[in-house]
Amino acid sequence: MKKQIIIPTKRERAIIADISYDESDGTAKPLVIFCHGYKGYKDWGAWNLVAEEFYKAGYIFLKFNFSHNGGTIKNPIDFPDLKAFGENTYTKEVEDLHTVINWSQSNNSFPVLKNNITLIGHSRGGGIVSIVAKEHQSVSKLVTWAGVSDYATRFPKKEKFQEWKEKGVFYVVNGRTKQEMPHFFSFYEDFIHNKQRLTIKSAIKQLNKPYLIIHGSADEAVSIKEAEQLKQWSPLAELEVVENSNHTFGSKHPWEASKLPQDLQSIVNRTIDFI
Repeated sequence: MKKQIIIPTKRERAIIADISYDESDGTAKPLVIFCHGYKGYKDWGAWNLVAEEFYKAGYIFLKFNFSHNGGTIKNPIDFPDLKAFGENTYTKEVEDLHTVINWSQSNNSFPVLKNNITLIGHSRGGGIVSIVAKEHQSVSKLVTWAGVSDYATRFPKKEKFQEWKEKGVFYVVNGRTKQEMPHFFSFYEDFIHNKQRLTIKSAIKQLNKPYLIIHGSADEAVSIKEAEQLKQWSPLAELEVVENSNHTFGSKHPWEASKLPQDLQSIVNRTIDFI
């Protein structure tokens, strides 16, 4: 069963999420929370099929849109609210994930085991889950799929940075939707103000929980070297390299097939085994 839910936040924008679980079995089960990446959302590509695999394996699977990812409650797919997208920050995403975890632990509508949560983050979301896994005591395991190792290096450089600072905004064209997606300079200012908290290296080095790193050797968006950095910072972590696999492990949007691409199926199986 898949159920849509709305989770309120301290800000004006709520979080839209869905939970996949077997409602016929009322016993409490471990919870898996999935976080999408940059220019992503919970219903992108084959993520719904991923959810099915986890609940068939006996887990409750929750995926959600970050509150400022550019989607809305009425239209959670793609980016109808570019102003919200431009106002997003890493701190907001960290706080959103804390909100989702706290909601899951206090809501009695779903038979979730307390303090037994696995976080999975894809791409940019890998950094968010790493930070929150270190901060939140209810998180028991961490998994990153094509996860980033650093946020500071992803800002514009030199002349482009100066232009961003002067104009207050720069745009990135979405290759699929052709939208010009804004990034307000407040995004950078928030990072600098919260740099210590938002440094992934620091979070990983302090992490004392089981950690699985999965990365495609042919990732065109996040280099395999970033996975190797994560492993170096967390010697007890497990690193799984999917040979010749890309950033989304063979998935794309829209995904119209009835089953997962081979590489994505393999990392789902590997993640379930790890949990």
